[in-house]
Amino acid sequence: MICYAVIDTNVLVSALLSSKDDTATVQVLGKVITGEIIPVYSNVITKEYREVLSRKKFGFSGDLIEYLMSAIEKYGILVDPSPSGITLPDMKDVPFYEVVLEKRNDNAYLATGNIKHFPKEPFVVTPRELLDILNSK
Repeated sequence: MICYAVIDTNVLVSALLSSKDDTATVQVLGKVITGEIIPVYSNVITKEYREVLSRKKFGFSGDLIEYLMSAIEKYGILVDPSPSGITLPDMKDVPFYEVVLEKRNDNAYLATGNIKHFPKEPFVVTPRELLDILNSK
């Protein structure tokens, strides 16, 4: 089963920092790489990905960042979302929410480690919940 998902930056960071292959974030990232999860993104989101992943405190190599970004951009779907007018606790999360709203007709999900930062909606899920959804289809 293939699904569409907006992947919050914290999921990518957590996956790349993890030393365990069986964590939900690592599995989600693996499914992005294998094509089971089609990433949905905007230019604002990829800009944030690059900026956050390039922070020295994480120590990710430029090659790793470029590999990940090229996979997302090659296999994902670029969306130019309509403004929603929503106010969230962290306004930097708005682009992620607006992109998922734009792809709801395709049953897209927003996978985040900060579930409380978003409205309680069935399409806003944790990485584990996204995996459970994929496994149930």
